[in-house]
Amino acid sequence: MDFLDLGFSLKDLGIEYGTLAMFAMLLTLLLTGMPLAFVTLLVALIFTLGWFGPLAVPLITSRVFSFVSSFVFVSVPMFVLMAAILDRSGIARDLFDAMRLVGGRLRGGVAIQTIFVAVILAAMSGIIGGEVVLLGLIALPQMLRLGYDRNLAIGVVCAGGSLGTMVPPSIVLIIYGLTANVSIGDLFTAAFAPGLMLAGFYVAYVLIRSYLNPAIAPIPEPDDVPFAEKIVLLKGLVLPLMVVAFVLGSIYGGIASVTEASAIGVFGVTISTILRREFSLKLMKDAALQTLATCGMIVWIGIGASALVGVFNLMGGIQFVSGLFTGLSDNPTVVLLFMMLVLFVLGMFLDWVGIALLTMPIFVPIITQLGFDPVWFGVLFCMNMQVSFLSPPFGPAAFYLKSVAPANISLGDIFKSLWPFICLQVLAVAILIVFPGITGR
Repeated sequence: MDFLDLGFSLKDLGIEYGTLAMFAMLLTLLLTGMPLAFVTLLVALIFTLGWFGPLAVPLITSRVFSFVSSFVFVSVPMFVLMAAILDRSGIARDLFDAMRLVGGRLRGGVAIQTIFVAVILAAMSGIIGGEVVLLGLIALPQMLRLGYDRNLAIGVVCAGGSLGTMVPPSIVLIIYGLTANVSIGDLFTAAFAPGLMLAGFYVAYVLIRSYLNPAIAPIPEPDDVPFAEKIVLLKGLVLPLMVVAFVLGSIYGGIASVTEASAIGVFGVTISTILRREFSLKLMKDAALQTLATCGMIVWIGIGASALVGVFNLMGGIQFVSGLFTGLSDNPTVVLLFMMLVLFVLGMFLDWVGIALLTMPIFVPIITQLGFDPVWFGVLFCMNMQVSFLSPPFGPAAFYLKSVAPANISLGDIFKSLWPFICLQVLAVAILIVFPGITGR
């Protein structure tokens, strides 16, 4: 069919120039400031009509339907709702206060305490935005008040708050599992050790820097906490750890699916707010509205990306890109490293949801063809996305922290503080590539 009756069909370009034209159109529209979801939908529609004609539109819509109708996708709003309720309760603040007993008189103890709290919050929700904001409100002022080096304090908050990408139940792992058609339970199991490894890197970095240069992390003045107050503080650990145990325990124990476990998590967090006497209709309404906004964004990006990948697949684009990648080298590791580079560059400019939905339908078949484990690659992808949350110019963790940081901390200060932690994340990616057995695969 002629495109717009001008006597020209996009199919005349061939797959090579067609792929280039699609990429150029995507880039141009994104530079106008148009949201990614609308850009991908518009480009998908143009190429569907221009390459195949209107009769192909139902084929694209069927692909979109298969994405949004997945039962596992229900777990996404559940985990987002968990995070939204956490944002509005005092659970995180009490958790941070309780972890004071762990840090004690250890040099860098408050920073380490912040990382531990970040791991627990990540295991409760799997959403990074709320964690960075919570830690920015609770932990950052505390570290600055105690005289911690500002760069160290900022880096710990942003890097620790981003651990929700790796620590199950990570939303990134869920979306990857949906697009790659991989067991999400297997992904959670494989990601657990690497997530803790990365948190361990952060702790080791804080300890090494603190003891090499004691001035950057002063030991707080002795604060003898009465035994009765210690018991009260420890109560702040009980409810969060119980929620984590029920959610992850039900998944790893084979008692519940990921979707069912997400509902258990929402129930557990809601009960926690009731026991803490924080429950209110306003809290639940605000949490529901935040969930609606977040999931609406994810669904629209998913619809647009699914449509675009669908038409690109019909064009023969996936086979073309696969040939390009496999033709780079006979060494599968070289191909893998190039994929990591592509994901790293995309992470500087695009949201992780768009990256996952646009690239994984293309990358995962190539990875499988090269003989790599797609579950291991999923963990590797999430570790790579860890870097994207911190890397300039659009690292979202930096912008989340800026929204609650003191006025004298600029966005430039935040990005400058993140470089050591970005290096640790890149090191973690390299270790996962060299030692895939860390994932248990």
